[in-house]
Amino acid sequence: MATNTINNIEEVKEIFNRHLTEQKMRKTPERYAILEEIYSRNDHFDAEALYIHMKTKNYRVSRATVYNTLDLLVTCDLVKKHQFGDNLAKYEKSLGYRQHDHLICNDCGKIVEFCDPRVQQIKNMMGDLLNFKVTSHSLNLYGNCAGACEKTK
Repeated sequence: MATNTINNIEEVKEIFNRHLTEQKMRKTPERYAILEEIYSRNDHFDAEALYIHMKTKNYRVSRATVYNTLDLLVTCDLVKKHQFGDNLAKYEKSLGYRQHDHLICNDCGKIVEFCDPRVQQIKNMMGDLLNFKVTSHSLNLYGNCAGACEKTK
């Protein structure tokens, strides 16, 4: 799991607050509740699962608010959006998390994060070799859980 270096939700809220101010958007309690819920998680999630989770916790948020807020949070780099080979976008909090890559099980959809400095070395080497400024990357490896697949449980 990626290591969180941000211990203070107030810092995350302040970044979101500035973004909303810059974009001249409303600062609603629902948007901040969604932000807090995301930053209390330590997993990859889809928008619908987040919406259902919030409804079961008696938050008064609409499905549209969840989807729109996720888009806002992606725009201000507080949340990262992934497309792991299916039609369902997955999200994860991103502020304070180191760059990492993913292993995705084809059977159960389990996502395992990993960080290997050799990926950074390859990124730097290829940028230098091809005179290309690499600003970000995404590496997703697909396969099957070895022995303990969630699908068999």
